[in-house]
Amino acid sequence: MAVLLCLMTKIINLKPQTFTKTKNFPGCAGNPFDRILHSLEKLENIPPLVLYIFLILLALLGGLPYYLIHDSIPLITGLLAMFFFLDYILLSLLPATRRSFGPPKVVTLMLACLRVPFAWLPNGWNLGFEIAGTLMVIYGFYIEPFWVDVHHETYISPKLTGDQPLRILHISDLHIERLTHREKTIIDKVKQLSPDLILFTGDVLNLSYLNDYTSQSDAISFFNQLSAPLGMYGVTGSPAVDDPDFFARLSKSTSLQWLNNESILLETPSGLIKLLGVTCTHNPDLDEKAFSDLLNHQQTLDKAVNVLLYHSPDLSPNSSQLDVDLQLSGHTHGGQVRLPIFGALFTGSLYGKTFEAGRYLVNGMTLYISRGLGLEGAIAPRVRFLCRPELILWEFISSHQSKI
Repeated sequence: MAVLLCLMTKIINLKPQTFTKTKNFPGCAGNPFDRILHSLEKLENIPPLVLYIFLILLALLGGLPYYLIHDSIPLITGLLAMFFFLDYILLSLLPATRRSFGPPKVVTLMLACLRVPFAWLPNGWNLGFEIAGTLMVIYGFYIEPFWVDVHHETYISPKLTGDQPLRILHISDLHIERLTHREKTIIDKVKQLSPDLILFTGDVLNLSYLNDYTSQSDAISFFNQLSAPLGMYGVTGSPAVDDPDFFARLSKSTSLQWLNNESILLETPSGLIKLLGVTCTHNPDLDEKAFSDLLNHQQTLDKAVNVLLYHSPDLSPNSSQLDVDLQLSGHTHGGQVRLPIFGALFTGSLYGKTFEAGRYLVNGMTLYISRGLGLEGAIAPRVRFLCRPELILWEFISSHQSKI
């Protein structure tokens, strides 16, 4: 087992759970979150006039406590309506500025409902919170989703040799709608980093654009602008997102090599790296069996660093018992919206908030969960808050080299 040095590592001892009674799995069509996203999409078809009426009624609700006491409509009602319509304008401009392409009406109503309780605060406080809300909308929708973080990690192992570190770039959860400023930034950063190897852990397209020809073409164009001397390897993500037919076309049209329950042994200047790619169904019981079958057909290589590519972190309690040194995953987006102290509001994991983002030591195995790069689709707000999109650059270093 590798020697691990990382102060931010979360150490977890967790036995694998069985999910034989689970009917709906995250990341699969028909799960509760998926149904909510798609059912609310219908509200986006409401006429603008109906939206305006709803917003005015919510503004009146914001001033209701004052009206009941003073028998007059307060100033905050008019200001609240102004903030509602400003939100709508800001959200409507996102596609026009080619930042993101989500539906603005339902998200405006969501934000309006969040704003109303703050209007009930004492005068002065209520206005301050509403102004802060607008600033958060600008930051969360216009700034943070495009502020790509390059996060550096080190993996130290006695299995590695050589005097120079092996640089491996981990990419996950692109959720491409169009080639926006974010994708162009990612491409530029990848070229600047010049990794030896690129690994992708799933979710190419945005959920709202799975069958969109332009999105598919842009995704192919994106991957065609990435390259690394040792190659680029990846696995599919959630079944609801990564259609196998499109992923096969993507693999044929680019240098991305699809590891579909397959492995490959790479001989690098730093030693042997064995990539194990497992297709994610989000059912750990099924996927552990697929992984075990894959291992049964492999020649045991104790001298190789065994790296598992699997979209979700939920397999890590299982994979940690199957001679894996490092598991790279994504899926959770780090929650996409995080609160101080509390962390992710939602992870999409069968283990809840146990797996959010970052580096873990699960039963002695290293797991890294990427915050991803893209945004949730359908009716979900195209927002990030305290959860910047990230590229992870790993440096694989031999134990001998680390002592120098």
